[in-house]
Amino acid sequence: MAAAEFAAAYIALFTAHHAADYLTQSDRMSARKAGWTEQGADGKPVRHTGWGANQLHAATHSVAELLTLGLLATVVHLSLPVWSVTAAVVWIHLTHSLIDRRWPVRAWMCRTGAGGFVRRGGMPLVDQSMHLVFGLFPAALLIAGGA
Repeated sequence: MAAAEFAAAYIALFTAHHAADYLTQSDRMSARKAGWTEQGADGKPVRHTGWGANQLHAATHSVAELLTLGLLATVVHLSLPVWSVTAAVVWIHLTHSLIDRRWPVRAWMCRTGAGGFVRRGGMPLVDQSMHLVFGLFPAALLIAGGA
């Protein structure tokens, strides 16, 4: 029956991911989560790390995941062990935080011969693929393995 838990968990995580990335993320958060530079009062550039915006965004994912998995467990009477859900949410939080720094996406694309795709605006597509492949898929496996 682990296949059913995997499928259900993946769909719930996929739904939560889209809600957190597209319905709740502001333009300001998106622009700042990888770090940014602005002009200081003295006219010199001031570099910000962006970790605050990054962690706030990752936390919205964690909340969305917990809500969707809780709803899934309640509505379809699916038993989801707390330890596996916790491990999955932590895994997604960590991978999402790293991928959203943007340098891993750019590095992946440049090392795999897709540097031209970066220049044509393809980073958001690869970003989303990385979240699904490296974040959600392993997290759903963690949940199904514990169920």
